[in-house]
Amino acid sequence: MPNIKSAKKRVAVSRANNERNKAARSALKTAIKKADAAIDAKAEGADEAVKNAVAKIDKAAGKGLLHKNNAARKKSALVKKLNKA
Repeated sequence: MPNIKSAKKRVAVSRANNERNKAARSALKTAIKKADAAIDAKAEGADEAVKNAVAKIDKAAGKGLLHKNNAARKKSALVKKLNKA
């Protein structure tokens, strides 16, 4: 445990950022899974689910949770799967 005040603050800030990032990553994974499930089930809302997932992927890439190439790959795979179905 740090003794210096600024080091204590860094620990607190990094812990808060870690929690925020963890929640955002979890929401992102959930959106992608919902879109995948909607495509597999050939549901009517598949287009909307994919649109929502793509928006979340873009947001995550903008915040630095995903690398831009990783985000592009995920979006491409989702849209390709949607078009194939």
